[in-house]
Amino acid sequence: QLQLVESGGGLVQPGGSLRLSCTASGFTLDYYKVGWFRQAPGKEREVVSFIGSDSEDTYYEVSVKGRATISRDNAKNTVYLQMNNLKPENTAVYYCAADPPGETQIKDLVYGYGIKYWGKGTLVTVSS
Repeated sequence: QLQLVESGGGLVQPGGSLRLSCTASGFTLDYYKVGWFRQAPGKEREVVSFIGSDSEDTYYEVSVKGRATISRDNAKNTVYLQMNNLKPENTAVYYCAADPPGETQIKDLVYGYGIKYWGKGTLVTVSS
């Protein structure tokens, strides 16, 4: 079964940090573009970050720049999102998404349409 599984969410105090993991099973992430999206209660889904297959091409949503780092470990078939200085408004379900190798560029994937694989999400709650 081909799937993405997120982990690492939980309750964290404002100013704290979390590292989210996205692990693929049933397929190899090596050449996939992988991104993180989030959806807060009552709000639309939005992109957080993306990473290209070679790790050199990365994208960060403006509000997380300087506070988030996306990385990948192909040996573990996993992509990570390290988030620091978390704020209450970062509370959301965080989803991992992976798109197969092809001509679609990250700048188009950030809208979230047409991405082939999605995880079920992990809840991040930032609260004191």
